[in-house]
Amino acid sequence: MSIVGLLTFANFNDVKAQDQPAAEATEQVAETADQAVAEEPAPVEEAVAPADDTKSFHQVLKEKYIQGGAGWMTPVLLCLIFGMALVIERILYLNMATTNVKKLLDGIEDNVKGGNYEGAKELCRNTRGPVASIFYQGLDRVDQGLENVEKAVTSYGGVQMARLENNLTWIGLFIALAPSFGFLGTVVGMVQAFDDIEVAGDISPTVVAGGMKVALLTTIFGLIVAIILQIFYNYILTKIESLVDQMEDGSISFMDILVKYHK
Repeated sequence: MSIVGLLTFANFNDVKAQDQPAAEATEQVAETADQAVAEEPAPVEEAVAPADDTKSFHQVLKEKYIQGGAGWMTPVLLCLIFGMALVIERILYLNMATTNVKKLLDGIEDNVKGGNYEGAKELCRNTRGPVASIFYQGLDRVDQGLENVEKAVTSYGGVQMARLENNLTWIGLFIALAPSFGFLGTVVGMVQAFDDIEVAGDISPTVVAGGMKVALLTTIFGLIVAIILQIFYNYILTKIESLVDQMEDGSISFMDILVKYHK
């Protein structure tokens, strides 16, 4: 029995000795795995870009045009289109009518001083603008006396002034029509809102919102169109006043030249 006990104790020690390295190896593997997990970078969440809900100015304008109702927004839009067409035509015409009056008068004086009236007339023909046209009419009647020249300059100056103011009446009409259509849409929208209240028997915001939106949008667009056209209208008036001043001052200087050198 003593021998059996010694053998059993020896075998138990061998097994224990073999289990210790295995346990240590297992612990080392576990520690390594924990370190690897600890050192592993946290997953990066992909940034999701928020949806771009911003609308362009053109899209917003189109949306408001539809909400305002094509029946009332279309007349306002036509006022803007026709009004701006006339404005552009006037601006181009007035810019082309601008003349360097001092240079023209110097050329006329050089020709008239030498008695070359035909040369002065040719210079006026080759110069664009109402001032040159007025001077040409005066030179064309120089043989009839200075009194007739002055009458011709005055009369033809009135004709040129009327040409400068051409189409201004139509621009003024569109300036007045645009907000008028807008206010008319406002009144119709208010009537529609009251009709909806009468039908529903309720004055809740959802009932009157549609009619009120039409009323407000048509008014806003009508006023915007009128403001735009009014700004250009005032610019055109200022340009015409400047040209008229050139015509008057140039006509006085022109007559002084003829009085000085005409024989």
